[in-house]
Amino acid sequence: MNLPKVIPVVVFNGKEEARSKLAALSEGGLPVAEITFRTPYAAEAISLCAEEFPKIFVGAGSVTSLAQAETALKRGAKFIVSPGISEEIGALCGAWKVPYLPCAVTPAEIMRALGMGIGTVKFFPAEVYGGLNAIKALSAPFPRMKFFPTGGVDENNLARYLSFDRVEGVGGSFMMKGDIVQNCKKILSILEEEGFSLWN
Repeated sequence: MNLPKVIPVVVFNGKEEARSKLAALSEGGLPVAEITFRTPYAAEAISLCAEEFPKIFVGAGSVTSLAQAETALKRGAKFIVSPGISEEIGALCGAWKVPYLPCAVTPAEIMRALGMGIGTVKFFPAEVYGGLNAIKALSAPFPRMKFFPTGGVDENNLARYLSFDRVEGVGGSFMMKGDIVQNCKKILSILEEEGFSLWN
């Protein structure tokens, strides 16, 4: 699954907010956005991003229905993230040839994901479910699975998560608080210190 090492999870309520924050992500050197379906503006925000910020790798998050997934893909989403596992959404993403990142935090959920041919799952909320220790424990019986922790991940533990080879990348909204441009630059600096780039 070709996903960046860090995915900003964003919530937009209107056009100007979306335009301003997407511009800040671009300026900060982190041109990635998981626009969540937590507000009625999500679909429009994906369209705005695809049209006005074509260099941003935009996806849809908190996708809980096939209809949301279809809307997001038609609006320009390049990846889909769900808080659970959906065979329907997985099949749709397969047809569109875009990454599908469902959430799986228990052995049963991970086995279900593996049965769908999925090799990377979202691990959310990461810190609530045991953080890196839990991921390491789950990695032993599931050597083919990689994880994308979100929830409780921030600049303080980012490097610790990424240091484990079974962590594909991390997501979060921590860079969206305060000065987004400087936050993004700090994240890129941490990645560089750890020997990563945004896309490896």
